[in-house]
Amino acid sequence: MNNCVLMAEVVQAPQLRYTSDTQTPIAEMAVQFEALRDGDPPESLKVVGWGNLAQEIQERYHVGDRLIVEGRLNMISVERPEGFREKRAELTAQRIHLLGGGESIVSSAESEPTGKRDQPAASQSPVASSAPTPAQPKAAEPPSPTEADLDDIPF
Repeated sequence: MNNCVLMAEVVQAPQLRYTSDTQTPIAEMAVQFEALRDGDPPESLKVVGWGNLAQEIQERYHVGDRLIVEGRLNMISVERPEGFREKRAELTAQRIHLLGGGESIVSSAESEPTGKRDQPAASQSPVASSAPTPAQPKAAEPPSPTEADLDDIPF
């Protein structure tokens, strides 16, 4: 199953547009997140929301907001002015949680181009408390990967 969770910062204000056939709202915004390796520049990604989620994205999120975005990662081809096609990653949002805000918005799982309208979910807390209770011992954290471990990962 293709499901991604990403913590990022909005770097380009959401833009709202509509499909030509069914007038389904689509919001697009650029987000930025830290690179995998120290010293590398931050990475950016386009986040897309459909239906009611698109309208909520456009109304509620602004440049500088820190978010947790849940959704599907897609690869799209883009025609470059230089005459070649380039592949880019794009995240189709299903849920968005504002860090420090306490509100989140949720899309139905299959609300994309079918024209089906999705409904925002009731307000939920985006981050649960991670402090252990007396009956719940703290789990040991796995060791952080070394740079040599990261070099072995095929990208």
